[in-house]
Amino acid sequence: MIKKKKNTPNQFSFETKAIREGSFRSSAMEHSESIYPTSSFLFNSASQAASRFKGDEDGLIYSRFSNPSIEMFERRLASLENAEDCVATATGMSAILLTCLSFLKSGDEIVSTPSLFGATLQFFNNYLSKFGIKTHYVSLTKTKDWEMKITSKTKLFYLETPSNPLNEIADLFKISEICKKNKIISVVDNCLCTPALQNPLDFSIDLSLHSATKFIDGQGRVLGGAVAGNRELISQIKSTMRTCGPAMSPFNAWILFKSLETLKIRMDAQSDSAELIANFLQKHKKIKKVFFPGLKSNPQYKLAKKQQKKPGAIISFELKNSKSSSAKKHAWKVIDKVHIFSRTGNLGDSRSTITHPASTTHCRISNLERKKAGINDALVRISIGL
Repeated sequence: MIKKKKNTPNQFSFETKAIREGSFRSSAMEHSESIYPTSSFLFNSASQAASRFKGDEDGLIYSRFSNPSIEMFERRLASLENAEDCVATATGMSAILLTCLSFLKSGDEIVSTPSLFGATLQFFNNYLSKFGIKTHYVSLTKTKDWEMKITSKTKLFYLETPSNPLNEIADLFKISEICKKNKIISVVDNCLCTPALQNPLDFSIDLSLHSATKFIDGQGRVLGGAVAGNRELISQIKSTMRTCGPAMSPFNAWILFKSLETLKIRMDAQSDSAELIANFLQKHKKIKKVFFPGLKSNPQYKLAKKQQKKPGAIISFELKNSKSSSAKKHAWKVIDKVHIFSRTGNLGDSRSTITHPASTTHCRISNLERKKAGINDALVRISIGL
């Protein structure tokens, strides 16, 4: 276990913390931090082994729940999120799973929104429901609707802001106020902004969740997830992780740890490029509507400016009706004619990507769920790279 340093989140700039925070070096004093690809760690005696397993003595035990590579990534991301602690997971969906397992039981309820990643909707509707956990859905942008859905059984608010793929924005401060008043845990998926552009905890949100696979990695190499928040809540998720096991691998942790060094540079550059492209698309005669929070025509432009340092690198747009083909065929034709963008479901890559959400990322949810989420066959999503 890495020796904990005093948490001083505001002592250094974001860029400095992204390079210096969380480092651990072995007795060899390597300059570039090492990878620790081991399943377990040695003890000096049987007595020490017993003490560590019991929790009487700090120290490394088993890489499912204690590994220097993983702890380095957790500490650095926690610092960038202005959080007390962080837990790394195998994937973004693992982060959601562990959060729900940690704070929900049969009979509890979630308030969420249809404006979610397709797999998250499936998880809530098809899996949590099996165990008697009910999810109520409201508009992401209508804060009063969130409060109206609260019952004595409500334990969790879960939302993405900006949302994938329509870039809808929730008022984080108002959401957190409702949660504090009603003793509900608030969870924000910060995947599209990362801490380089948005810090949900600064608006009194309890937990900031990530698919680190996306912008945190930034090059489409590895899978990973994370949750950052106060020490009390994160310790509960870590306990669930120790038992249930969807842990991040040391190699993936090392990749993501090093990726954080360039996160701010990448996010700023990609966001600036996205702003130029969104303005171009908004004027295109064959495009009906552009979904991008950095456009002054966007009704949530001022809220995005208040909460985010930049608008992000995701743009979605709806094509105008084609007289010669269906909306889906028309969208596919546009996607197939693109030369530089990569056709893939992933986002947040250094290479720009393009996809058709209705037939890829959101294809496994029902037509009704897609309609509620505002996703139709004419919608195309692009992720702007470097």
